[in-house]
Amino acid sequence: MFAFGSFFIFGIQLIDMTQAETLYHEIAAGIPDAKESKMFGALCIKAPNGKAAVMFWKECMIFKLTDKDEAEAMKLKGAKTFAPMDGREMKGWTQLSYDHAAKWPDLAKRAFDYVKKLEENKPKTAK
Repeated sequence: MFAFGSFFIFGIQLIDMTQAETLYHEIAAGIPDAKESKMFGALCIKAPNGKAAVMFWKECMIFKLTDKDEAEAMKLKGAKTFAPMDGREMKGWTQLSYDHAAKWPDLAKRAFDYVKKLEENKPKTAK
């Protein structure tokens, strides 16, 4: 059972979610082979190669896009390069607020299709 804005299991409400977070989960569920995970403490969508394609952070979606898709997304009002801390921009990651929620599903799919083609993350070895 799923109700907008809340997560229910067997009729018990577990989590209240914002509209933005609810949309993030719907987008993740709609991308075949996508895996929900975390990156830097933020929710993220990863491709089978272990690479993050999308993050959900502070009611915004952050997308790892091709140069062409990034240039288009950056034309949207309020779009910016993701910076988890002041002065710490993450090049290639485009942040869009919920004002652009209608664009989120398409950009998430584009980001996923892009990162799934990148080299697979190698498991870290103990030193």
